[in-house]
Amino acid sequence: MNTTINKFKLIILLLTSASVSVFAQAKEMPIPKIIEKDGRHALLVDGQPFLILGGQAHNSSGWPGMMPQVWSAIETMHANTLEVPIYWEQIEPQPGKFDFSVVDMLLKQGREHKVHLVPLWFATWKNGSNHYMPEWMKRDAVKYPNITGKAGQPVDSPSPHTLAAMEADAKAFAEVMKYLKKADPQHTVLMVQVENEPGAWGSVRDYSEAAQKLFEGQVPSELLQPEVLNALNKPVVSGGTWTEVFGKDADEYFQAWSVARYIGQVAAAGKAVNSLPLYVNAALRDPLSNPSASNYESGGPTDNVIPIWKAAAPAIDLLAPDIYMPESEKALKVIELYDRTDNPLFVPEIGSGEEYVRYFYPVLAHGGIGFSPFGIDANRIGEKKEETETRLASISKEYAMATPMMRELAKWSFEGKIRSVVEHEDHAEQTIDLGLWQAKVTFGASRRNNVQTNEKPVGKAMVVQLGENEFLLIGTLCHFTFQPVGANSGKTWQYLKVEEGRYEDGIFKLLRIRNGDETDWGGPRIGAEPVVLRTKLTTR
Repeated sequence: MNTTINKFKLIILLLTSASVSVFAQAKEMPIPKIIEKDGRHALLVDGQPFLILGGQAHNSSGWPGMMPQVWSAIETMHANTLEVPIYWEQIEPQPGKFDFSVVDMLLKQGREHKVHLVPLWFATWKNGSNHYMPEWMKRDAVKYPNITGKAGQPVDSPSPHTLAAMEADAKAFAEVMKYLKKADPQHTVLMVQVENEPGAWGSVRDYSEAAQKLFEGQVPSELLQPEVLNALNKPVVSGGTWTEVFGKDADEYFQAWSVARYIGQVAAAGKAVNSLPLYVNAALRDPLSNPSASNYESGGPTDNVIPIWKAAAPAIDLLAPDIYMPESEKALKVIELYDRTDNPLFVPEIGSGEEYVRYFYPVLAHGGIGFSPFGIDANRIGEKKEETETRLASISKEYAMATPMMRELAKWSFEGKIRSVVEHEDHAEQTIDLGLWQAKVTFGASRRNNVQTNEKPVGKAMVVQLGENEFLLIGTLCHFTFQPVGANSGKTWQYLKVEEGRYEDGIFKLLRIRNGDETDWGGPRIGAEPVVLRTKLTTR
């Protein structure tokens, strides 16, 4: 009898220990975080590199009645992450009284669809305006003022110098982050966007009496650090007014500091209670022409003021470009400018047309942690599901290809193993240097030597370097061929093997071996459907 009891106690003890162990593991699941190594970055989810295959809902789609069409679009896209607004005016309808019902709805539905979330905090700024502030703030323009233009005119943009507004936003954002920590222990939420495209249209800065007094005062010490001044191409000085230190750029730099400092304090309040990664998105300026600040949204994290934002808002993990410039030279320059050793590359908004989808590849080649077309849902009444599917067809094909190898792509991107080219407006041949080899990529639908130029510049190609002579070739509407270079220069060469397939659970699954017409005439040709080719080359 005692032996039986002892065995029973032992079983109970083992079961209890196992339950405690499983529970401990669940509690100890690591929070998503961004890491850096050798100037490259990765978003870790469940402790492994993760690639955001995202889609962003329209501005007014984060409501229960609108979500079915949002989830339909996410399913069509094969996306693994939904970026969706959450609204200050809904969450804090009365001062100090918070309503998280919509947050609960989003968390529940995200888990049901097995899709991660990136909430977008629409609060003090949305596209430069305060239209998502709660009504009780909008009604009190004296306590929560907008900025004043240079000629004394009112400007539809909140003042970044209003302590009461900043404190109210910081308090509300901290409540949101605190609630997410409690309601989302499984980390459905990967990151949070703080505000939306902050800055001001119609005035380079605030010229109100309070702002002018600050402008005529001394530049904060954070901006007088040699590394900051050097990054801004300004002389290193120990002090001075904004005009004395920054000259012709003083107005814009003052606005950038003021907006960044405000948002930095909002972000810090949230991060103090929940350490999820935080980012701010940017309405861009032309990256090539260096226009004056009166031509774009002044004060936001445009490429020329990134050092100011980094100094003013250390709680922000990254600054992210919203790309609505389809031209290849401009879009590629933006990607280059936001890929910095101190700034992980993430494209949270980009057009959904195929001329924009081609930039998915260079984002990966630059070590990007994610990509997300904007306005994925049928926000236009009457759009049928098949019309949505047609509109999203290009990105859907790319995500369907990338999904089974998402973790591998994230890892290769972090390790710097990906190279890419996109078709430019002149449809010219592009080259990719791969050590002992140079890949040449031409664009267009083709068979043998007959090439039909693409009507629009939508072709793209990506090479993952698996070894000195082994590569993954991925692309659409392109033709690969190779040339031996370096130590291989002048040698005769050939394809040892070209295998078409897909990755499943980290393992390449062969569909077929390409040969004959599939690789003759220079090399593999890929049509409108993205294809993954594992390729080995050899010299003779």
